[in-house]
Amino acid sequence: MSKHREIGGKPLRPESLMMSYGYDPRLSEGAVKCPIFQTSTFAFESAEAGKAFFEVAYGLREQRRGEKMGLIYSRLNNPDLEILEGRLALWDDAESCSVFESGMAAITTSLLAYLTPGDVLVHSEPLYGGCDHFVKHFLPRLGVIPIGFPAGVPMADLAAELTAKIAGRPVAAALLETPANPTNALVDIQGLSDLVHSLAAPGRPAVVMVDNTFLGPLWQHPLQHGADLVLYSATKFIGGHSDVIAGAASGSAEVMLPIRTLRTFMGTMSGPWTGWLLLRSLETLKMRMTAAMKNARYVADFLADHPKVPQVHYLGHLAEGTPMFDLYHRQCVGPGSMISFDVQGDQAGAFRFLNALTMVKLAVSLGGTESLAQHPGSMTHADIPPADQARMGITAGMVRLSVGVEHYEDLIADLTQALEAV
Repeated sequence: MSKHREIGGKPLRPESLMMSYGYDPRLSEGAVKCPIFQTSTFAFESAEAGKAFFEVAYGLREQRRGEKMGLIYSRLNNPDLEILEGRLALWDDAESCSVFESGMAAITTSLLAYLTPGDVLVHSEPLYGGCDHFVKHFLPRLGVIPIGFPAGVPMADLAAELTAKIAGRPVAAALLETPANPTNALVDIQGLSDLVHSLAAPGRPAVVMVDNTFLGPLWQHPLQHGADLVLYSATKFIGGHSDVIAGAASGSAEVMLPIRTLRTFMGTMSGPWTGWLLLRSLETLKMRMTAAMKNARYVADFLADHPKVPQVHYLGHLAEGTPMFDLYHRQCVGPGSMISFDVQGDQAGAFRFLNALTMVKLAVSLGGTESLAQHPGSMTHADIPPADQARMGITAGMVRLSVGVEHYEDLIADLTQALEAV
């Protein structure tokens, strides 16, 4: 497979490598694009080769120098997934990547790989509604102790209180969602990583996991800021066309090994069709995300000036001189294309606005080429009690907007007429 990452000594950028990295057309009848390897199993050249493949796959021995992981069965590995995982890892400069059937599959498999009864899981708030339910309602049934902290609070104001909550119990992992869904509140990845790593049990390092879905692999790189694992709902920006469900996890080979092993036995890996679709999407990732981010700046400025919008949550509007402004410039490459804003009139006002939209689709999800809007309090985060929603900054009038790649003036025209209905 072609894994050349430089030309004439000059490193190639990820957007260029998305066209060729990990794939050799000569192995597929000269096909320029990777074929779909729609097969459940692979034939071995010999019984000895099959034995060797299983020894490595099941961890019975280490791979020998120069030995490649052989193809066995599509629950273990598949060419489409192997090429996809190699390319995805480039964006976060990770050693290893695994692709899953959904973002929740990536998150739950990663958490289960590292948590045991009696462990503390530190997590930011708010989390996506599905994650919130898994962390607070399912994991405690396994004896895991979730301890939350608010996003958007500087480490200097957070460390002592969070340490007191942990109360000397062993911290096995942390799940950070930054920017937070749906408030866009930031978490200090380096600060939380340093704290969590210091509170781990002796001889058992804590694993800091960052859900990087909101900014995607372009606008934030958690592994460069102390995190051990970066997680994605690949359904969103990575897929980018609202036609595939997938997830991904990236990190060092050591951190990823238990996750990849558990993925094999739980069967949470993605299939070849999904892998092929994501390979297609990666070729336009930077163009799509850049276009959407540029649009979001115009849209956020419009909303901030509108009399029926009392508050806008957008990273590009953070006030200079504030702790979150400084954190944003240390941690993020760009503000992305996610905007949350309050519409006057609470839920009734938000519903009137949403029902009046014409071009922007009233739908959950995010990161697609089309713009999407939804009401977090009654939709994606409906499982969170109202009092907790209020504590997390999820207001009754909040709308979450994922800005797409349409012309920004057309988006503003649609938002303008929808706000007239409020």
